[in-house]
Amino acid sequence: MALITLRKNLCHLSDFRIHGALAALKSQPVNHVHKVVRERLHPWFSSLQPEPFRVRFHHACCKKFHSENGNDLHAVGEPVFSQVRDSDSFEQNLKNMDEQIFYRRLNNFTSPEEVLSFINTLQTLPDTMAAAALQRICEMEKKDGEQGLPKEILENHVFQALCVQFEQEPSNLSNTGLVTALQALTLLDVDPQSNLLLNLVAECQHRLQRGGLEVHGLCVLGESLIKLQGPGCVTLDLVIYQLQGEKLENFHPEDIVALYRILQACTEKADQHQTFLNKINNFSLSIVSNLSPKLISQILTALVALDQTQALPLVIKLGKYVVRHIPRFTNEELRKVLEAFIYFGHNDRFLTAALEQHVASLCLTLDPEVVSTVTEYCSRKQILSEPILNAVAETFVCQSEKFSPSQISELIEAFGKLNYLPPNASDLFRKLEDILFTHFNYFPPKILLKLLHSCSLIEYHPVNFMAKLYSPYFLQRLLGEESRLDRLSLAQLTQLLLTSILECPFYKGPKLLPKYRVKSFLTPCCSLETPVDFQLYKSVMSGLIDFLGGRQYFASKVLTPYCYTIDVEIKLDEEGFVLPFTVNEDVHKRVALCIDGPKRFCLNSKHLLGKEAIKQRHLRLLGYKVVQTVSCTRTRAAWFQAAAPALARRGCAVICSPANGP
Repeated sequence: MALITLRKNLCHLSDFRIHGALAALKSQPVNHVHKVVRERLHPWFSSLQPEPFRVRFHHACCKKFHSENGNDLHAVGEPVFSQVRDSDSFEQNLKNMDEQIFYRRLNNFTSPEEVLSFINTLQTLPDTMAAAALQRICEMEKKDGEQGLPKEILENHVFQALCVQFEQEPSNLSNTGLVTALQALTLLDVDPQSNLLLNLVAECQHRLQRGGLEVHGLCVLGESLIKLQGPGCVTLDLVIYQLQGEKLENFHPEDIVALYRILQACTEKADQHQTFLNKINNFSLSIVSNLSPKLISQILTALVALDQTQALPLVIKLGKYVVRHIPRFTNEELRKVLEAFIYFGHNDRFLTAALEQHVASLCLTLDPEVVSTVTEYCSRKQILSEPILNAVAETFVCQSEKFSPSQISELIEAFGKLNYLPPNASDLFRKLEDILFTHFNYFPPKILLKLLHSCSLIEYHPVNFMAKLYSPYFLQRLLGEESRLDRLSLAQLTQLLLTSILECPFYKGPKLLPKYRVKSFLTPCCSLETPVDFQLYKSVMSGLIDFLGGRQYFASKVLTPYCYTIDVEIKLDEEGFVLPFTVNEDVHKRVALCIDGPKRFCLNSKHLLGKEAIKQRHLRLLGYKVVQTVSCTRTRAAWFQAAAPALARRGCAVICSPANGP
């Protein structure tokens, strides 16, 4: 392990054995040393200033040091931190110092100045610890949002000594020190053509070609190369090739996750690496229990990027541990986890319960992106979670200004799709109406249409905005650069028109032009109705034929003039007798039999989805007698047994008892 000398004989810079170079430097005047260093070193940090700031590395001997107590040396004029000067817990000479104490102390510092002052008190420093200190400095600057180090840090003599060491003799560095120093510099906006980076990368490539890097070093190098040169660099292919030759049992969990991140950056080559990915996915099942929340989030994100739909066993096992870690995820990590579950279609009741508890307890402190993602998760999986939806509604009412138009739309769409009104619905929609009045034109047209259509599903009709929706200006915006409006937008506009006619007869404003209206809400690609469950449909058909005496007494999949498709229509005369479906005269009542399978309800509930609720509501307003079948009666005998009592009591006027659920 190389040792870097940072105290006393600072003019020697280190124990790197650069005898010739250092002897030449020491034999020259200080001003000459400055000149040589300035001319030889390439500026390597890009600056945020309009004019690029050129870093001038000064020889450490140019600094004057004094000691207040004979031991604690620091540069004149530089701040001394009491935390750094506390030497009771460790020796200043790191030869006998516990590394854990060093790293713990390093992680406790809150500014780069503290790190440098701490390093300044040490005589010698192993290169791995020096690299860790450099990495800690870069990490803190990155957290502050800076793309480059401030001038005060760049001109600090200790920082300059560290950088000169890594640049001059990278061949003397250990593998860990080498790749850690390279990784540290990639955290900031570093000039890829600087001497420092070029030398470090060249040494890494040399060791890579010799096969001298272990698993962890390969992973760190791979990620660093992606940041410096992009995923297309040739050296990265060699890194991946060597990683493929390693036994996965030799990988630490952090290295497995780093491997996922590397492959995630090379998504265009995912097919080439699929065999390797399959091995990683299978092996990862054995390390899930050792993963932190951050690493779980990163694996799920990589699985999505790499489209690993065949890795569902891994996703399911990760999901079990996600439940345990829900409170420990950051907002960003939780958002990515839920996005992955949406992508893979994963859900379970334990995850829902954990989310309910987490969101309800932190509803007013969650990031709007997390709130909208949680809501989207419930919406996509058709999970009617009242605690989550109530918390979401409360958050929106209290912090509506933090939500973007797309996030607002996702929230309201969930309420509409799940057919749910929170306890503060009046406050929620009053707030929404205020936002729309103020920022109507800020909403993208398709998002706005989806939002207003969702309102109508739960009987909050956007009457005040109907005229704007049907205006030529809005329709042109909705059309955009396309030659024609998409089928879903036309269906939503048509259903809003039907809603205004049936449920808002007082609306006397503009109507949707006929050329924008659809004839059916049931389409294969984007439907406002749920197709009938085929198995349930067959059992109901058999039961009806047996009971009514023939297929001619009912019609199936009937498209009405009002765009809705009725699963089964039965015509009754004035006395309640069933008429053949071909008869159009003397029809006194029409029965719309809704064969509602599980997909027409919220998950594991008897609560109709919003699009099915509005359909049945409109059919009733149009004069139909709407009844539902029992979704669990999938056999002819079971259906007949369930329907017979109702048929006998009602004399065929109603096929089975109307209900809000199956």
